[in-house]
Amino acid sequence: MTLSQVLSVVVFVGAYILIATERVHRVAAALGGAALMLALGLTDGETAFHSLDAGIDWNVVFLLLGMMVIVGVLKQTGLFEYLAIAAAKRARGRPYAMLVMLVVITAVASAALDNVTTVLLIAPVTFLVCDRLGLNPIPFLIAEVMASNIGGTATLIGDPPNIIIASRAGFSFNDFLVHLAPFVVVLMVVFVVVCRWLFRDAFRYDEKRVAEVMALSEREAIRNRTLLWQSLLVLALVLAGFTLHSALHVEPSVVALLGAGLLVLISKVTTEEAIADVEWETLVFFMGLFVMVGALVKTGVIGEVSRALADAVGGQPLVAVMALLVISAVLSAIVDNIPYVATMSPIVADLVSAQGGTTQAESLWWSLALGADLGGNATAVGASANVVVLGLAARNGTPISFWTFTRYGLVVAGLSVLLSAPYLWLRYFVLA
Repeated sequence: MTLSQVLSVVVFVGAYILIATERVHRVAAALGGAALMLALGLTDGETAFHSLDAGIDWNVVFLLLGMMVIVGVLKQTGLFEYLAIAAAKRARGRPYAMLVMLVVITAVASAALDNVTTVLLIAPVTFLVCDRLGLNPIPFLIAEVMASNIGGTATLIGDPPNIIIASRAGFSFNDFLVHLAPFVVVLMVVFVVVCRWLFRDAFRYDEKRVAEVMALSEREAIRNRTLLWQSLLVLALVLAGFTLHSALHVEPSVVALLGAGLLVLISKVTTEEAIADVEWETLVFFMGLFVMVGALVKTGVIGEVSRALADAVGGQPLVAVMALLVISAVLSAIVDNIPYVATMSPIVADLVSAQGGTTQAESLWWSLALGADLGGNATAVGASANVVVLGLAARNGTPISFWTFTRYGLVVAGLSVLLSAPYLWLRYFVLA
């Protein structure tokens, strides 16, 4: 390894240890790491702020900003209180039934939209449900964000790495539905069952509180019906824009910002009220993290790992598929999966081409998608949705530590990857 590669690894690992141990605030660790990368010349301003492959992903940052504004306005209508009371009454106050309802909704919505948008919408409902029933929201939030990452794996638009893979491999929306969606359904069934054991301590409830909630009328929770209809109209337009963004050639981030601007314009909400719920710390944390990971890309660290994998498994399709699955899961738990997949995609394309583009060779793409998407569940910083939920939880006064998330995440990610291996083997090597 070159000196620049060694230095970039040392800085990244040091910042990661600080984030994991929570010795300093995660924003300070990420910004400090980014500053060191710039000061040591491991990346530069042009790369950090303007590079598509090794810089800040402004699409993610502005997508989050736009959706945070929309969600902040929605909160003022009383919609989330309405949904919280309705969900609690439908589940009759039973915590496990409520968790199943919320994670299934989250997974389906994440497949139709994207996982970050979904958790921004579902988290406020979760806080209110748990507050009404006197439950700890942390297990519910962790389960939901994991469901969002699993559900997002099913479609082309559900998780950003899938968009990169589709572009490089020439896959359509239907290709993802055929190859990944059926398996994701199986994973969700297993996940729901595992949740019963994984979060078993969270399923105790107060019968008095349940009785109080059952006596409430959810309709009375709506505080501003005019603002509610304005917000729902804008949200519907934004969600339609997300679904059609590839046909419209408009980035989801642009759609989210246009929606936020339109909602503030047509409503009587002040600018101060509109941005009051924006998670600025989360946005800044992402920027720092992107700069650090970008330095690893720029110095060639991620590329070296990818090429080593390609050299080790060349000419052995099954070994290549399994190795790619595991390594993608491990690396996506540590670094953001977007730059990893962007770096790995040309290498996978070469491997597929070298093996003649057969069905077995093309399974490398699905291995990359499963490893990168599902591996993000392993740690608190493994996926964008994880970071967003941690920020929301901290703001709500119920912070989730790195290790609290990760001790559950390792189980779910490990089990998901373990199930992915026989799926890939059976579908593309035995039944092909």
